[in-house]
Amino acid sequence: MTTHFITAEIDLQENPAQLQQEIEAELTKQGEPLRWAVTEVDREKEQVKVEAIITQKS
Repeated sequence: MTTHFITAEIDLQENPAQLQQEIEAELTKQGEPLRWAVTEVDREKEQVKVEAIITQKS
C-alpha cells in the first residue's frame, strides 16, 4: 500500500453537503482518501481546489 499527495479541482456546488459528496467521489477514483482539505475557492471559475492524501493498493 502506498500513499500519495494529490490535488483536484472540483466544481463548486450550491449545497455544502453536495460539495462534500462530490469531493469524496472524485478522490475515491484515485484511491482511498485518508484526509483532504479545500485549499482554494475560485468564484470566477466556480471551482474549489482540494489537496488530499490517499492510499492505493500496490
